[in-house]
Amino acid sequence: MRKTLLTFALVSAGILLAMVSCDDNSHSLGSFGIDIATVSPEGEDAYSLLLDNGKRLWPAASAVPYNPTFNQRVFLNYTILSDAQSGYDHYIKVNDIWNILTKDVIELNAENADSIGNDPVKSNAVWVGGDYLNVSFMFNYGGVKPHAINLVKNNASAVSSDDPINLEFRHNAYQSDRTKLFEGFVCFDLKPLRSSTADSVMLSVKVKEWDKDVTYDVIYRYNEASVNTRTEIPIPVISSDEYY
Repeated sequence: MRKTLLTFALVSAGILLAMVSCDDNSHSLGSFGIDIATVSPEGEDAYSLLLDNGKRLWPAASAVPYNPTFNQRVFLNYTILSDAQSGYDHYIKVNDIWNILTKDVIELNAENADSIGNDPVKSNAVWVGGDYLNVSFMFNYGGVKPHAINLVKNNASAVSSDDPINLEFRHNAYQSDRTKLFEGFVCFDLKPLRSSTADSVMLSVKVKEWDKDVTYDVIYRYNEASVNTRTEIPIPVISSDEYY
């Protein structure tokens, strides 16, 4: 089974990107905001960005190169350059942009159960935004072998169509040494879980922690901008040369 590596967020004392809100009434180049967004390629290496609150952004300028791919989730550091025009809520300058590990939900079965693993993590926050389940978590890592992170659909625990969709956040540490605590962040595409007979579905997400199981009950409403974008969650520094 092919494993996808997650570029993880290294947490060290005092090294966190604080969330700074953009003031829509001020287009000062000294102002900036940091948000989670979804990338939409527009051809010729151009791209637009969709924030979880539904706002569409056009990068009219950028301080960094970026190769866009469809449905890639990113941390976005940006400065607002204009109000709404040409179908976008704002033209922006991209100050920096980091890819977030973005994965599909997979079916749990007898064949993949061992490779998916079930090692513990510490969940910081689990919420729905922009058609994705966003998970901030902590894990122990020894720096020897890459770990695997997945969200699995456990059909065996479903009783009826009225029940929540049962999902499990899974971590495979591959028996690596637990020498240091790191922070991770991942997004899972929820669109395949939509029901054709409803405008929302209930999700029950189980996380195996070090001393207990924790369950998050969340509602996934289709194509609805997120009221709570969880901007109080600090975005950790992304390291481009460390993986799990």
